[in-house]
Amino acid sequence: MGTGMASTSWAFTGLASGTVYPALRRLEDTGWLRSRWEDHRVARNELRPARKYYEITKAGEEALAAALDRYRGLASGATPPRVRNAMLKEGAR
Repeated sequence: MGTGMASTSWAFTGLASGTVYPALRRLEDTGWLRSRWEDHRVARNELRPARKYYEITKAGEEALAAALDRYRGLASGATPPRVRNAMLKEGAR
């Protein structure tokens, strides 16, 4: 049954098993996401493990906007000003 779930997961997301949570952890370490565990009593009452909820931060929203601009720029062959400014800022570090 575990193999069936893994292959179904792969077919649905295109991601190998075990890639989502490490990616979420890296995004959280970068400051682009924050997480919180739900109240353990809720999970216990529903007879299931506690859930971890993720929320995008302001820095994450800015990084996402820059990434979307970069993608659109690549697709159109142009570099939007926001991306150019972010690239210059990164180069100054």
